[in-house]
Amino acid sequence: MAVEQKTVATTGNFLVAEAFRQCAPDVVAAYPITPQTTIVEEFAKYVAQGRVHTEYVTVESEHSAMSACIGASAAGARVMTATSSQGLAYMWEELHIASGLRLPIVMANANRAISAPINIHCDHSDIMGARDAGWVTYFAETAQEAYDNTLMALRVAEHPDVLLPAMTTLDGFITTHTIDRAQVMDDETVKALVGEYKPENPLLDDANPTSHGNFASLGGTYFEFKKAERNAIDRSMAVIKSVGAEFAELSGRPFDVIEGWGMEDADVAIVTLGSTAGNCRHVARQLRAAGVKAGVLKIRVFRPFPFTEIAEALQDVKAVAVLDRAESFGAEGGPVFLEIRSALYDLEKRPIVVNYIYGLGGADVKLELIQQVYSDLVDLADGVHEPGRLVYLGAR
Repeated sequence: MAVEQKTVATTGNFLVAEAFRQCAPDVVAAYPITPQTTIVEEFAKYVAQGRVHTEYVTVESEHSAMSACIGASAAGARVMTATSSQGLAYMWEELHIASGLRLPIVMANANRAISAPINIHCDHSDIMGARDAGWVTYFAETAQEAYDNTLMALRVAEHPDVLLPAMTTLDGFITTHTIDRAQVMDDETVKALVGEYKPENPLLDDANPTSHGNFASLGGTYFEFKKAERNAIDRSMAVIKSVGAEFAELSGRPFDVIEGWGMEDADVAIVTLGSTAGNCRHVARQLRAAGVKAGVLKIRVFRPFPFTEIAEALQDVKAVAVLDRAESFGAEGGPVFLEIRSALYDLEKRPIVVNYIYGLGGADVKLELIQQVYSDLVDLADGVHEPGRLVYLGAR
């Protein structure tokens, strides 16, 4: 049975900060960057007010932020942080160190375009640039999901079968700064949900000395570490689902690694992630009323990638459009498109799959553009024409 919760009207960033406070990390080391800034501003206020007993470290850069997080986590602390865009890019070296050392750091990323030219608005270029860094990765459509994902991500990251860092992402300005209606659990419920972190090999346990970050020999030790890391993120899928089921029962809000609308009998479907899912469902409802069997498949967990679940959801669809809010220059399409086509490869009967690059640098995702995608899909399913493998949706 779901617990009683408080209904609030606030932004995605404030809800992430609230989730951080309720998780009561030992250390937060962070550097402010638009549009993530209000997460760490709000959390710093909680620290100053004594509402959370966290060592808040104000660093000189995002590289330093993640370095401090790595040191604190290796020492045995529960650690959280937040970043965005160029900040995430500046952390790139440290992201791999965090996952290679199996440190369960949780980081919120406000999805934002990568320069150049300079742009502070939403796309997924930053997070897709980090997709192979070995971090469990959640995407939020709404402020509510940003809150929920943050709580679940901590449980997953610290699970003894996982012990990997995790990112919980929300779309810059669209989700980070827009006021939304959400439900927040009480502090004691969250405390019981996330539990007490018991580090496995903390550096500060002088009774059981350990070392971190040693040189890996030429005889294959590095290779074995990477295999162990792969095994851990593969195991995380079962943990993500188990924690998600527990959270759904507690909160009354359903959770799955993918979430479909109208997919039971869809002839045409859009695959998306993040805030655009709402626009897609709105148009799909209109099309359903007009007799078109339109569906929407939202990816909520991007790493580990839910190959099996996606293939099962799309196997009977005639034509699929994958919306990518990031480029993969020189590849045959955007990063999500490439993953989706791979997931469908082993099906005996594969749907037609096309790719739309959209919304880069915060370009408006108007309903007319989503309608255009569905119109193209209907034509594809009927064998009328093919719009091309890759379309820049709405670009001049």
